[in-house]
Amino acid sequence: MSDILLDVRDLVVEFPTRKGLVQAVSGVTFQLNRGETLALVGESGCGKSTTARAVMQLPRPTSGSIVLDGDDLVAAGKRDLRRLRRKFQMIFQNPIASLNPRKRISDVIEKPLKIAGELDAAKRRTAVMELLETVGLDPAVAMDKRPHEFSGGQCQRISIARALILEPDLLICDEPVSALDVSIQAQILNLLEDMKQRYDLTMLFISHDLAVVRNVADRVAVMYLGRFCEVGRSEELFDSPAHPYTRALLSAIPVPDPTVKPKPIEMIQGDLPSPISPPSGCRFRTRCPLATDRCTSEVPEMRGLPDGRAVACHHPLIGT
Repeated sequence: MSDILLDVRDLVVEFPTRKGLVQAVSGVTFQLNRGETLALVGESGCGKSTTARAVMQLPRPTSGSIVLDGDDLVAAGKRDLRRLRRKFQMIFQNPIASLNPRKRISDVIEKPLKIAGELDAAKRRTAVMELLETVGLDPAVAMDKRPHEFSGGQCQRISIARALILEPDLLICDEPVSALDVSIQAQILNLLEDMKQRYDLTMLFISHDLAVVRNVADRVAVMYLGRFCEVGRSEELFDSPAHPYTRALLSAIPVPDPTVKPKPIEMIQGDLPSPISPPSGCRFRTRCPLATDRCTSEVPEMRGLPDGRAVACHHPLIGT
């Protein structure tokens, strides 16, 4: 257990709506080892970001346990949670909207140190300047400016600096490059990898871009309608998917080579079911070409595969 930094069990997140109760996350369980990058992937609305925000206690989950380095975040009171927050920080999808437009960049990055009650004013300013330089920004230019004076990529560098100022153990990245130009995405991904090594970070990486995930993740968890379909090491999952949904997602990844003839895309039939009234049994069965009567009546549980992966499917594509 000493190698496990984050242990999430039976996580459930529900939201009341006018039409009924939406269970955005339905009994998700996973562990994150120290120094590892775990990516959550899936279609929009599958529960990736909700899972990440539940770990951050934004909002608090409906049920389940989230244990970070031995501390149960769900059971922690406000005072204890405030103390524990220095151990886990988050980078949001929209870098510009996540920064206070009225505050100078120096104030934005320094704020966590003030809340934590650490260092005097001079030492805090020095720490901010050093971190700005670390993320690739000139402190002399950036310190007294405001977010609107920077590009999206620069704002994301500032967001990374703000998240790292307290030197957390866990960094949660919620679609950190999806709002950026393609030319900037690689720079931010390289920066995150550099920061991971420099600060010995463990990362939970949320993305819908499978090409990005393949390059940054040690393990991948595929979500569909609030549940995990497949979890495994990146290489095995991308080379030989075990779940029909994973296979369909991977078939849509374009090959960046004009000399390679594109393979036919395995289209997923039908529309995504309503999260208010999800299908019985396997939630993917209404769109799955392998679905049988068993898929209608029985919820597939996660089971292990010989290569160490886990898959929730009655008819996996590779043997169990």
